Amino acid sequence: MLQLLLDLFTGPDAAPRAPAPGAVDSKPNPAPAPVHPAPTAIDVVAPEPAIALPDALAPAHFAHPRASRAIALGGAQVAYEFKRGQRRTIGFSVGADGLTVSAPRWTPVHEVEAALREKERWIVTKLGEARARHQRLEASRIDWKEGATLPFLGEPVVLVLDPRQRHGRGGAVLVPGEAALPGVPRMALHVGLPHTAAPDQLRDTVQAWLMRQARRVFTARLDHFAPQLGVPWQKMSLSSAGTRWGSASADGSIRLNWRLIHFREPIIDYVVVHELAHLREMNHSARFWQHVEAVLPDYAERRGALKDEAVPRW
Repeated sequence: MLQLLLDLFTGPDAAPRAPAPGAVDSKPNPAPAPVHPAPTAIDVVAPEPAIALPDALAPAHFAHPRASRAIALGGAQVAYEFKRGQRRTIGFSVGADGLTVSAPRWTPVHEVEAALREKERWIVTKLGEARARHQRLEASRIDWKEGATLPFLGEPVVLVLDPRQRHGRGGAVLVPGEAALPGVPRMALHVGLPHTAAPDQLRDTVQAWLMRQARRVFTARLDHFAPQLGVPWQKMSLSSAGTRWGSASADGSIRLNWRLIHFREPIIDYVVVHELAHLREMNHSARFWQHVEAVLPDYAERRGALKDEAVPRW
């Protein structure tokens, strides 16, 4: 990752140690036309990170905004959304809003509640994880103003409004700082905007810069790993999907979520290799994972990190 960061400072968009007027990055190249994956496209799903909540800290109340019934489960009061429909079994789902229970039209309520009690530990655990996940995502929300920080290739970067950059090519430029104290960002992103810039203006400018870097980094990693897997990739496009980190199509098209640029290089490499491996096996069979493991023997650890690490909330 450190070498990757250094490459950014020595490449065509490199920044001097002391930024000079006009030394700014241009806006990202126009995004390629959307790629419509073939029916055989395979996706890497990006679940929101789950956080286990100790039983002793479990909240006492969970309430779905559309709750119509309530029950005591595992020491907690759970108000849940109850649906009846054309189905044969009782089903439970826990989402951002809370617990939803679906049951056949003819199933008595007492049978539904008995089923809930049988699964009460699972339900309360998942509700606690969902609440903790929501709190974690809220805590990672970026406050779009000067001095805010966001991760770039796993490193914290502080935002600096730098009007001197305004008459250059537009955008932003990454400037490495002097040796910083532990916990203090070692890099600053100088954004060519006045100090009076609105939060959404700062957000859009930073996003454009991040997408430019994502296109550069992802292309380099695809070129690095494709020969190792013995596959050609034809086209790479950036995605803004909310639940997928990447997808691959049989025609060699690769789509990668630009927000991966927030992560460390080993995590980015896992998604890149995962998608390239689908050009060998358009499934998740044992042979597919053998291809991934041949290139990344520690892929399981990287996959776990992808699930566990939080992405800044935009």
